[in-house]
Amino acid sequence: MNISRRGFLALSGAVCGSLILGNEVEAREGKYATLIDLTKCDGCKDEPIPRCVKACRDYNKDRFPQPQKPIQPYWPRKTYEDWSEKRDKIDTLTPYNWIFVQKVDIDGQEIFIPRRCMHCDNPPCVRECPFGALTKQPEGNSVINDKICFGGAKCRDVCPWHIPQRQAGVGIYLKILPKYAGGGVMYKCDLCKDRIKQGQEPACVIACRERLGNHAVFTFGDRKTIYELAYRRAKEEGLYIYGDNQNGGTSTLYLSKVPFEKIDSALKQNKERFQMPVNVENKIESKFNPIGKLVLVSGFLSMAGAVIGAIFSKKSNKEETDEK
Repeated sequence: MNISRRGFLALSGAVCGSLILGNEVEAREGKYATLIDLTKCDGCKDEPIPRCVKACRDYNKDRFPQPQKPIQPYWPRKTYEDWSEKRDKIDTLTPYNWIFVQKVDIDGQEIFIPRRCMHCDNPPCVRECPFGALTKQPEGNSVINDKICFGGAKCRDVCPWHIPQRQAGVGIYLKILPKYAGGGVMYKCDLCKDRIKQGQEPACVIACRERLGNHAVFTFGDRKTIYELAYRRAKEEGLYIYGDNQNGGTSTLYLSKVPFEKIDSALKQNKERFQMPVNVENKIESKFNPIGKLVLVSGFLSMAGAVIGAIFSKKSNKEETDEK
């Protein structure tokens, strides 16, 4: 056991408090937003890797997971999620790839879609994380704290786009109950949180502008300004908007010449992992289940009791051995 009794009790108290009270999420608009213009994206076809993808990987590479091996399954599962041998995979979201460019053909037209976290205004992932590992930042981005994430994947389950990805063999669960609780750590885009706190743009935005200049796919800035720009262009150019209403509103807007219903239909037909459903309701705005929280609390308290009992038993056995 690599965690002290005091440390475990402190963690248990913090987690249980989070479970009982819930992760209160203020439905604030957020300071920043991103506009992604699909009429301009060509997927960087002339380059070995899309600029936005490369920039994200380069900027965040020091934060990528380094799993302890061999990785053991945790009860009752007999499997685990390990992407560490697929670190170079760039055509989907992984714990090592937080943005990718999706391609879909519609009526003979190629459409390229940069995909990453939508950074919802009232994110279900933040409210539903049982360990309080997700937070909604004042800048409008949602962030996973990898120091306290157990990798339970609740965030992925409640995300309408299933964005967060899990890597086993890393995280706090290894120090507490590696065989019985956890699963790793969840990873996703956080909008280069350190950069935007300093008033700088995310790496993907800068990389795209360096390639395309004034015709860049990404536009990042004040939320109100971004929304006004998107609505104005949609009206003037007959474009379709995505992200303004989905899941109660997000900090990521898309513009397209093709209706997003068609885009989502094509993605479904191709059986893509990541789709773009149009009618996405924010479930946490319409219902809140305190009983579920209490059940989680009960389960965690039982687990905590078992671990604490094991710690005391181990100490007692050691003291009896020393006395002999």
